[in-house]
Amino acid sequence: MQFMLLFSRQGKLRLQKWYVPLSDKEKKKITRELVQTVLARKPKMCSFLEWRDLKVVYKRYASLYFCCAIENQDNELITLEIIHRYVELLDKYFGSVCELDIIFNFEKAYFILDEFLLGGEAQETSKKNVLKAIEQADLLQENIDFQMGLFTGVTVPNMVSESSGLFQN
Repeated sequence: MQFMLLFSRQGKLRLQKWYVPLSDKEKKKITRELVQTVLARKPKMCSFLEWRDLKVVYKRYASLYFCCAIENQDNELITLEIIHRYVELLDKYFGSVCELDIIFNFEKAYFILDEFLLGGEAQETSKKNVLKAIEQADLLQENIDFQMGLFTGVTVPNMVSESSGLFQN
């Protein structure tokens, strides 16, 4: 997979993950072109299209389009399954995911994607294992937040400067 884009029916980009190195200018151009192309297609049309030297696979769930670009030799149906699995993971985590969940919890949406895909390839096919890793990360974050709450007002540079004298004010 070259990249994955999530965008609304209005064409607003909600999430983007690139697995190939491109300049920001090129990413914006690709995004603009692809969003316009997909949104212009009729609902009953095929979810696969040839675009430039890539194949584009997309699927609309509620108000969001999930769109992936793959190499010509890659399998479109597997990519469609990857999109569906990602939506299932989001659904399980957020409990009936919606566009607002992606907007307000984009870092969690990226984290879920990163637990599922690595370098544009599925690294874990088990929903249970992906959700377990996400749950463990959430527990770790809660633990860190709790412990930091115990030390309210004490910052790391102050603790280091008091004990070792490395940071001078």
